Amino acid sequence: MKKIGFVGLGTMGAPMASNLLKKGFEVTVYNRTASKCEPLVAEGAASAATPREASAGRDVVITMVSNDDSIREVFYGENGILNSLIPGMTVIDSSTISPGLVKELASSVQEKGAEFLDAPVTGSKPAAVDGTLVFMVGGEASTLESSSDIFDTLGKKVIHMGPNGSGSVAKLAHNTMVGINNLALAEGFAIATKSGIPADNFLELVQLGSAGSKAADLKGRKIIEADFSNQFSLALMLKDLKLASSLTDSSGIPTPLLNLTKNLFQAGQTQGYGDEDLSAVVKCYEAWIGQTIGGKPLQ
Repeated sequence: MKKIGFVGLGTMGAPMASNLLKKGFEVTVYNRTASKCEPLVAEGAASAATPREASAGRDVVITMVSNDDSIREVFYGENGILNSLIPGMTVIDSSTISPGLVKELASSVQEKGAEFLDAPVTGSKPAAVDGTLVFMVGGEASTLESSSDIFDTLGKKVIHMGPNGSGSVAKLAHNTMVGINNLALAEGFAIATKSGIPADNFLELVQLGSAGSKAADLKGRKIIEADFSNQFSLALMLKDLKLASSLTDSSGIPTPLLNLTKNLFQAGQTQGYGDEDLSAVVKCYEAWIGQTIGGKPLQ
C-alpha cells in the first residue's frame, strides 16, 4: 500500500484521512492545530510536526486546507512540502483555492520532478465521512489513473476536467451554483413563511416540483429545524464566492447572480454566522420577515 502524507484535518480532511487508514494505507498526518491529529493517531496514523515532515518519504501527499494563504505556507514555508519532494511523488491538492495559485503550485511541484493534481471535492462533510465524495480533477490523465486507488477510497466519482487548474475552475463554477441555489431556497421559504404557509408543506412542494434541488434536499430540514450545525460553513462558502468573483472579474464574464449571492453571504458573515452551516444565510431573511422559517417569532 502507498505511504500517504495528509495535511489539513478540518471538517473534510479528518474523515478523508480516516477513510484512508481504514482502507489500510500508511498515513502520516499534519494539522496546524496539533490536537486535531490525536483522533487519527488513535486510529493508527503517524503524526508529523510540520508539512515537510508529513510529506517526506511519502508516495502521495494530499492537502486539504482552507485558503490561498494557508496553502502557500503549507507548500512554500520554511518547513513546507516543496522542501521534501523528490521525483516520482504525487501531490493531490483538494483545497478550494484560486486557479492561478493552482497553476503556480503545479509548476513548482513539477520542477521537483513530482506530479500534481488539483482535485477539489463536492459532497460536504457527510460524503467525506461516507467516502462518497465527487472529485473534479485537473492534471495529467496518467497521474490520475495511477492515483485511482486513493480516489476510489475517498469518493464515488472522479471527473477529469482537463489540465492543471481545470479542477479549481470547475469547483468555483459549481460552488457559485451551490450558493445561488441555497439563496433561492432561503428566499422561497421567506415568501411562503411570511404568507402563513407551513414550512413543511412548502418544502414538500419544492422537492416534488420544478424548484427541487440538492439545496432543498440537503438543507431544507436543517432550515426548518434551525439546525445550523456545520457541514460546510457559511464562511467557506463566502470565500469560494469571492474566489469565483475574482475569476469572473479577470475573465470579463458578467455574473449578476454571483455578485448578489456573495453580498448576501457577506451579510451573514457580518452578522456572525460564519462558523455555522452555509444554510444559516436564511437568518438574513428571517430577520427581514421577523420570524423563523419554522414559524416562531424572533426573540
